[in-house]
Amino acid sequence: MAKQAQHTGRHWYAIHTYSGYEHAVKESLMQRVETFGMQDFIFDVVVPEESQIIIKKGEPKTIKKRIFPGYVLVDMIVSDESWYVVRNTPNVTGFVGAGGTMPIPVSEDEFKVIKRRMGEAEPKFKIDFSVTDHVVILEGPFVNYDGIITKVDEEKGKVKVLISIFGRETPVELDFTQVRKK
Repeated sequence: MAKQAQHTGRHWYAIHTYSGYEHAVKESLMQRVETFGMQDFIFDVVVPEESQIIIKKGEPKTIKKRIFPGYVLVDMIVSDESWYVVRNTPNVTGFVGAGGTMPIPVSEDEFKVIKRRMGEAEPKFKIDFSVTDHVVILEGPFVNYDGIITKVDEEKGKVKVLISIFGRETPVELDFTQVRKK
């Protein structure tokens, strides 16, 4: 193990994990904090996630999606012992920015952005549509009309669909929940 500098104060650090093992790493690390009595050095472990709305079988569903797959954040004071406990947690591949030396803390500004994304009250829309997709309208005055998507607005959760009414192409703006791919 590379020799670490002594206490650097309490900061958030990013650790790299195998993708898909973020929650397992969090659980393991929290157990290791208990086992090794590191509560005065390792305070919190967070898997940064945000809520997104996706469409499953035509129904909107809110899911938690990892903001940074393969990364977990740890609120800690780095010492030889705490570094060792984190570094040797199963599925942890290392600290970000730590080529065997002192880990680099996540900046306060960066952490504020991450916290804001994690704490969003409104889930983000995850629209699985793209321009030129053929869709059928599920509800509203144009129910059962077929159309082609001409614009996708993920921020608002809307799509613009070109439908043919009385032989004329007409653009209609709809919520993503009102259409389904054909």
